[in-house]
Amino acid sequence: MSTPARLVQMLANKGSLTPDSPWRDAVQGVLRELFLPDTLEVDGRTYDRRKNPEKWAWAVYADLPLVTQINEGADLGEDAYQRPTSSSSMPTIMLEMLELLDVRDGHTVFEAGAGTGYNAAWLCHRLGSGHVTTMDIDPRIAQQAEDSLARAGFTPRVLCGDAEDGWPKGAPYDRVMATYTVPEIPYAWVEQAPRGRIVAPCGGGMFHYSFAVLDVADGRAYGRFTGNPAFMHTRSRPGGGGRLKDFLHHADDGQPSRTTLSPLDVASDYDALFYVDVSVPGAWHFVGKARDGSDEASVWLFSHDKSSWATAEYVPGDQADYEVEQYGPRRLWDEVEAAYRRWEGYGRPDRDRAGLTVDRTGQYLWLDSPDNII
Repeated sequence: MSTPARLVQMLANKGSLTPDSPWRDAVQGVLRELFLPDTLEVDGRTYDRRKNPEKWAWAVYADLPLVTQINEGADLGEDAYQRPTSSSSMPTIMLEMLELLDVRDGHTVFEAGAGTGYNAAWLCHRLGSGHVTTMDIDPRIAQQAEDSLARAGFTPRVLCGDAEDGWPKGAPYDRVMATYTVPEIPYAWVEQAPRGRIVAPCGGGMFHYSFAVLDVADGRAYGRFTGNPAFMHTRSRPGGGGRLKDFLHHADDGQPSRTTLSPLDVASDYDALFYVDVSVPGAWHFVGKARDGSDEASVWLFSHDKSSWATAEYVPGDQADYEVEQYGPRRLWDEVEAAYRRWEGYGRPDRDRAGLTVDRTGQYLWLDSPDNII
């Protein structure tokens, strides 16, 4: 049967857990099974602890993300879009994030997003329960996390509320981390970790596969982006995604135009999408590929408020231009194309050249150095 020791070996084989890692004892010593329900779904397969405990344990101690809540726990019917809203993160990603956090003995940590409590348990094992505060916006999730942590022998401060406000009563913190994606770094985290570090998945609906790693000093945070994490979006603001039929309306009223920019040049280039995301807030995209072997594709754009949509049609071959349709108060393709052209004007930089500064006046993306704000 799979065990924490098997997970340790798996992570070691992947190079995620070295023999001298300060997290090795936490991975070995914290039972992930205490933080998960008796029924799990992985890649469309159901694992039931009561019916087959060995297969259930295999899923628990695999290096896999495990979804534990859909649609905030509400039953929206079988036809509803199945949006994951809580999970136990993939252990390799947890370790990557904790290494970026650079936790030291004696540090205090504020964790935004309690989830199952498993990540908080690793922090408690390393630092002691009195050094850890975790907060979740969902009261049921917060209570479940607290109960699971107690079963595992840990007693951190578990709170219910909007973690983007932090928790001033527990400040100052040495470290702040988020287990969900934020479109921008809340200044409350900067204030509450005045000489600390912030690590959070950061991005919007166009691109959200980055860790922002920011150090705080003199009332501001600054740093760079790294990694390729995939986390759920904050619940306090919509993060995009869903079924096209729920966002597409007035399909016959789209205004046609043409573009010389290949839609796939935008959608398939992560560096381009990173910079486009900054300039096109409140929107998300989806690439629909033809299933007839033609290699044709449609790049769909939708506003979070469902008021606007656009589509750009890709046809392979020596194309001079591509068909576009747009509807609503926003011309989403025009916004995306303008942002892409700006990125080209910067010299098509990689994401690694970008940095972020957060202060009382806002959040600023810069290229190469903090004084080159773009």
